[in-house]
Amino acid sequence: MNQSQAMKILESGENVFLTGSAGTGKTFLINEFIGRLKEKKIKVGITASTGIAATHIGGRTIHSWAGIGIEKKLSPKKINKILRNKKVRQRIEEARVLIIDEISMLDADRLNLTDEICKAIKNPFLPFGGIQIVLSGDFFQLPPVEKGAKFAYESLAWKEAKVKVCYLDEQFRQDDATFTDLLNKIRSNSAGTDEMNSLKSRLFRSIVGFKKPTKLYTHNADVDAVNSYELSRVPGKESVYPMTERGPRELVNFLKKSCLAPEELKLKIGAMVMFVKNNFEAGYVNGTLGTVVGFNEDEYPVVKIRSGSEITAVSSGWEIEEDEKVIAAISQIPLRLAWAITVHKSQGMSLDAAEIDLSRSFEYGMGYVALSRVRTLAGMRLIGINEEALRVDPKVLLKDLEFKNLSK
Repeated sequence: MNQSQAMKILESGENVFLTGSAGTGKTFLINEFIGRLKEKKIKVGITASTGIAATHIGGRTIHSWAGIGIEKKLSPKKINKILRNKKVRQRIEEARVLIIDEISMLDADRLNLTDEICKAIKNPFLPFGGIQIVLSGDFFQLPPVEKGAKFAYESLAWKEAKVKVCYLDEQFRQDDATFTDLLNKIRSNSAGTDEMNSLKSRLFRSIVGFKKPTKLYTHNADVDAVNSYELSRVPGKESVYPMTERGPRELVNFLKKSCLAPEELKLKIGAMVMFVKNNFEAGYVNGTLGTVVGFNEDEYPVVKIRSGSEITAVSSGWEIEEDEKVIAAISQIPLRLAWAITVHKSQGMSLDAAEIDLSRSFEYGMGYVALSRVRTLAGMRLIGINEEALRVDPKVLLKDLEFKNLSK
């Protein structure tokens, strides 16, 4: 299916699953659809499964939009609390369309929760309360973070919504036919020795025109090591910001794991950084990239983002509430170093060049996501690769055939 055919179905008001291989323009089409909705003054909830993905469509996480936060299951008491949240109620009451991008990383339970909240606020007898649902993504890419979690398409909410499948098949990111064929073979689980040898031809090869390509790693420890090394090479004074915390150790550790901000943040003027929290009023979202250009009179870092705006990054909090009381909290400047990022954080990005280490790939789709970020094989410098990098989920392989048939 091409983009104009998919757009007609999107504008018809049907619930839609927009899919296709990496680089087929799913996010571009979503942004185009959002633009048309706004022209018609149709209220739209713009969300994604992760903060990084949300930045690509100018939205927020679905967890934030629906008020479900980090929860996987909600008691009646907690649901009632969400229903009393004026901002959540207003968002859902006004929305006629809800977009959820990078749907592969949203598990079935949380899609069901979103459906439950929308029904409770709008109409209990219609899927998602009668809001048109547009789910976008590719299940060959990264799965939900929690091990054993079901895919969104396995949820009751998905089945009840009777989504129409729009499977895009035009390639826009890759302009290297041989590389596109290689990626398609990984996707169809038919990559073998020839494909591995093609990839290995890029081991430790330089990329013409790029001295410092974006570095992608599978593990946070590698990302942290690269970022620490790059920071050490930046001249000047280092400013250190320790995280503050209060509450039971177990809950505090959960918050630390969820928030992505480091326990000890080290910065210098010239450091590449990424915001790790949404703050629409301040002008940044989780995933906004920038460079530290100075520190204000209170020693808070001033970050120049790619739009040219300068933002003072002040301390922010992450909390867990119970019975309307804060029972655990941490506070930190919402930044982390960003010379290198994880493959998980790269999903949805298009890169002219990338240095990629897949020697410790451990998850279905990890290699496919990392490799498909770049436009050509020559735009890649491989540091390492293992057999796991070429594996895709056999369950998704079967489901994808079903999606293709439904699209036809």
